[in-house]
Amino acid sequence: MNAPVGNQFWKARSKHGRNKIFATPDILWEAACEYFQWVDDNPLLKGIVYQGSVSKDSESIMRPMTIGGLCLFLGVHTEYLAGFESDLNLDTQEGKDYSQIVKDIKQIIYEQKFAGATAGLMNPNIIARDLGLADKKDLTSSDGSMAPKSFNDFYQK
Repeated sequence: MNAPVGNQFWKARSKHGRNKIFATPDILWEAACEYFQWVDDNPLLKGIVYQGSVSKDSESIMRPMTIGGLCLFLGVHTEYLAGFESDLNLDTQEGKDYSQIVKDIKQIIYEQKFAGATAGLMNPNIIARDLGLADKKDLTSSDGSMAPKSFNDFYQK
């Protein structure tokens, strides 16, 4: 049965769109803290190789926190979190509160990876790249081209 022509049933909706997954900033913070605790409680296991064979014993190693891991834990996509953050209305107190929580979460994840890598608990090269800390080298010559104009440009003293 089709709706009658000229109906205005859409006006009867109490709201448009779905509810926020995290109704308040506190709920988002509590969910992130659950993820942080889960990471601490579930370290990665590294097999121990002894004389060419893997031992049944394994070593617990630090599990790095990631935005992707957080999103999987929370049941959302990384695009959701990025969109959520960019759509915040910073003119409202609620928007400012959500923004602060997201910044805190990102800072905690950054600090955990940085500290773990500097202590040798994680692969420092991988973490440095993930955190954007890789050394950048300019391989261009003085005029911006890739080719040296002279031997002296190539081997600068």
